[in-house]
Amino acid sequence: MGNFGFLMISTFLVLIATLLPYSSASTTRRFHFNVEWKKVTRLCHTKQLLTVNGQYPGPAVVVHEGDTVEIKVTNRIAQNTTIHWHGLRQYRTGWADGPAYITQCPIRSKQSYTYRFKVEDQRGTLLWHAHHSWQRASVYGTFIIYPRQPYPFSGGHIQSEIPIILGEWWNDDVDKVETEMMKTGAGPKISDAYTLNGLPGPLYPCSTKDTFTANVDAGKTYILRIINAALNNELFFAVANHTLTVVEVDAVYTKPVDIKAIMIAPGQTTTVLLRTDQKSGGEFLIAATPYVTSVFPFNNSTTVGFLRYSGKSKSVNSVNRRRLTALSTRAMLPDMLDTKFETRFSDSIKSLGSEKYPCKVPTAIDKRVITTISLNLQDCPPNRTCGGFNGKRYFASMNNISFVRPPISILESYYKKQSKGVFTLDFPESPRNRFDFTGVSPVKENMNTEFGTRLFEVEYGSRLEIVFQGTSFLNIENHPLHVHGHNFFVVGRGFGNFDAEKDPARYNLVDPPERNTIAVPTGGWAAIRINADNPGVWFIHCHLEEHTSWGLAMGFIVKDGPLPSQTLLRPPHDLPKC
Repeated sequence: MGNFGFLMISTFLVLIATLLPYSSASTTRRFHFNVEWKKVTRLCHTKQLLTVNGQYPGPAVVVHEGDTVEIKVTNRIAQNTTIHWHGLRQYRTGWADGPAYITQCPIRSKQSYTYRFKVEDQRGTLLWHAHHSWQRASVYGTFIIYPRQPYPFSGGHIQSEIPIILGEWWNDDVDKVETEMMKTGAGPKISDAYTLNGLPGPLYPCSTKDTFTANVDAGKTYILRIINAALNNELFFAVANHTLTVVEVDAVYTKPVDIKAIMIAPGQTTTVLLRTDQKSGGEFLIAATPYVTSVFPFNNSTTVGFLRYSGKSKSVNSVNRRRLTALSTRAMLPDMLDTKFETRFSDSIKSLGSEKYPCKVPTAIDKRVITTISLNLQDCPPNRTCGGFNGKRYFASMNNISFVRPPISILESYYKKQSKGVFTLDFPESPRNRFDFTGVSPVKENMNTEFGTRLFEVEYGSRLEIVFQGTSFLNIENHPLHVHGHNFFVVGRGFGNFDAEKDPARYNLVDPPERNTIAVPTGGWAAIRINADNPGVWFIHCHLEEHTSWGLAMGFIVKDGPLPSQTLLRPPHDLPKC
C-alpha cells in the first residue's frame, strides 16, 4: 500500500499528457464509477473501505471548460449512495447535483444513474464526493477543469501538476459512528488519522510505508491542487522551506498571494504555485494539521508526506527521521488554535478582477437573508437517556430550524408541484429573536430547536445576500458553509454580531473572493452575495458532516426565468426513484 500515492500521481500525470490545457475544442467526456468495497490496511488495521473503482481516493475526473460530462455511477454496495460534483454550478441541471433527497433520490443497490451536465464558464480545481450519510469519508476525488485560455498567472514554465487531497482515516465504520451519534445524542467518535492522498504518513503507528511522496526537480515551478476532503476538520497545510503562491480558490482565479501556510476548510480547494528553489537531493516535509475552534474532542494529530528533490541525498534512519519530522512540523505549521493566522489568510484572498476574468459581484441587492448558525442542546425525550452535555441531545440549526431531509427528492416534488408533505416555503429570513448572538452563555440558555424541511424562494436573477451569523451556543466555532448550484462573493466578514446599519458600509464590492464554500469566522459572521441565476432547488449546509447530520442546513429555490434558456431542464429518464 505504501506506493499508492506515487501511483496516483503517475496516473494523474498521464491524464495531463493526454488532455492538455488551453484547448478551445469542447467535447463529451464519459466516465464510469463503480461504488464498491475494498480491503485496505492502515494504522495496523485492515478494514472494508468504501471506494470508487477500487481506488481510495477515487479516480480523477479531468475535463475542459465547455465540455459536456457524462458519469455513470453504478452502486455495487448494499447501501444507497449518491455523488456530488462539489462546486459545479449545474446550470439548469440540478438533477445532477447529487445531495440525497434534495435533488435526487439515492441510487439503490445494484442500480445505476448517469450524471449529465455541461461545464460552463468554470475552470480550475474542484472535487467530487459521496453525498449520502457519511460516505464522503472515503468516496472522494479530484475534479479538474482545464481552461480555454492560458493561465493568467506567471511563474515560468509549469513543470507538472500535483494533486494533494487531504482526508481523514477512520478505523471505525463511519456509518456506525453517525448512527451511534444520532441514537445517543452525544458527540461522535473522532477519526484516527489525517491523510495526504489517502496515506497517513510516518507519525502514525504502522504507517511509515503509507507515506505520500512527490518527486520534483530543482529550479522548476509546480502547480499544487490542494483539496480538503476531510469529514469534520478544517486544516492548516504547508511545505517546509517553501513559499506557496495562491493563484486560485474554489476554481476561481485570485490575485497572487505568497504565504508559508494556508487554512483550507472541508469542501474548499486552493491551487498554489510551488517553486522548487532548494538544492537537488533535498527532502522537505508536506504537512497538514487541524485548525481547531471547537470544545468538542478532535483528532489532535498531523499527517506528513515528503517533497523529494531528484539527485543524491543523505540517508537518515527511520527513528531519527521520525523525530526530526515531528520537530519540523511544529515549526512549519501555525498553532492549531491560531485564529489570527486564519483571519489574515482569509482576508488576503481577493478575486483576480481582470478584464478577462471580471469580478461580477452584485453591488446592490434585492433580498437579504440573515440566519444564525447554532449548535443546540435539545431536551432529552421522556424515558430516554441522552449522552450530550447535562443529559441532553446535540443538534444544530439555522435560525433555530434543524433541517430534516424528506423521504423523497425536494427538486422532483418541486418540479411536479407536489410539495405537500415534502417541504414548505416558510424558512425565517431573519432571526425570530434578537439577542447577543456571540455573547450569550454557552450552556445556560434554552437552545431547543424546531425541526422541518423549510426553504425560501427567490425570483430568477435576484441579487441575493445571505449573512451567516455565528452564535456562542455550546461553543463559538468556525463553520464551513457550502452553497450548491451557485458561486458567491464573500463581501464581508467580522467577529461579534452583524450590524445591518454599519457593517455593509465596510463591504468589499471591488474584488471580494468568489467561492462555493466559506469558513464563517469563529464567534463572528460572514456576508455573501449571489447572482441567483440558476433555476432549481439548492442546498446550503455546513461541510462538517457531524453538523449537517445534526441539522445545520437550509435550502432555497430559484424560480424559472422568462426565457426557455432560463428554466430547469426536464428530469432525466434514469433519475432514481425513492
